[in-house]
Amino acid sequence: MEVPRVARSVSSPTSPCEDVMKNLSLDAIQLCDREGNKSQDSGIAEMEELPVPQNIKISNITCDSFKICWDMDSRAKERITHYFIDLNKKENKNANKFKHKDVPTKLVAKAVPLPMTVRGHWFLSPRTEYTVAVQTASKQSDRDYAVSEWSEVVEFCTADYSTVHLTQLLEKAEAIAGRMLPFSVFYRNQNKEYFDHAREAQKNKMLPLVKDNSGSHGSPISGKLEGIFFSCNTEFNTGAPPQDSPYGRFRFQAPAEALFNHNTNLYFADFYCMYTAYHYVILVLAPCGSPGDEFCKQRLPLLDITNNRFMTCTEDEEGRLSFHHAQDLILEVIYTDPVDLSLGTVAEISGHQLMSLSTINAKKDPSCKTCNISVGR
Repeated sequence: MEVPRVARSVSSPTSPCEDVMKNLSLDAIQLCDREGNKSQDSGIAEMEELPVPQNIKISNITCDSFKICWDMDSRAKERITHYFIDLNKKENKNANKFKHKDVPTKLVAKAVPLPMTVRGHWFLSPRTEYTVAVQTASKQSDRDYAVSEWSEVVEFCTADYSTVHLTQLLEKAEAIAGRMLPFSVFYRNQNKEYFDHAREAQKNKMLPLVKDNSGSHGSPISGKLEGIFFSCNTEFNTGAPPQDSPYGRFRFQAPAEALFNHNTNLYFADFYCMYTAYHYVILVLAPCGSPGDEFCKQRLPLLDITNNRFMTCTEDEEGRLSFHHAQDLILEVIYTDPVDLSLGTVAEISGHQLMSLSTINAKKDPSCKTCNISVGR
């Protein structure tokens, strides 16, 4: 693999580069620490001007790859040996000014037919805005490079996790789910004002809200899916819901069959932790044929409600339903339709409001080997 000689030091490829090289449509791709334009780079030779890439197009965007192509003067194509690609996270004007800035990524690729694929989870993250610009380059006999001016800068945003990535998360979650424990109710804790508002202003109903940004950064439901969060975990020694909650001292509690039955579909949505030993799985319960169900069908792995490692609903010979949840995971269940308070009861809990356990907008630990996969976090 070739590394261009430039004015400043050139770093060797990071180790993941070698692992995914065969998956790239580029013949060679290299991370380098190059700054400035051609007039500032003393290690880059001057020669007859090379064509500047025009009309940059980004396509086939995934959470950790994209295709790039451009137009250029065909008369000098035979002299072009390499492309320099300047890839940066788009600056957030509201970002903490004291936070370290992300290191720009400069890619050097052998000239190949366009479009070409750029792939790499070590420098691309899901749901992230990037800027990209391109130079054409010609390698000289002394290993220096003649380069064009930089192209215009274009912007794009990487995609959410696909069902392939979510299936990888699902398999990781299955590995630590543990044995199944029975449960009989779904419950939701909030403050008293929340339930008063539901009665007085929402016709006695809890209404779905857009999911926050908790969990994996690439989750396809964050900021998009509307739903109502419920819990179903029980204490192993009592078989009842815990009396403590981070979300409020008042609890709505409804029989499990009111929300989970043969008329609902169950989807796996996420697996994450928050720098603790606890791991969370987000499941989605969607009434069959509902808008939430249609949304999930296109984006999330569908689970068999009678046979999975997270939460099940089974029926005995007499038609009675029974329910079980995974012991070693904290389940967050999103129900995608409005829920009438008449389906259950609202009462004050006897325990404490443990705010430190809240997962509202909680960020996933990117270093955890248990719940991360080999794409952006």
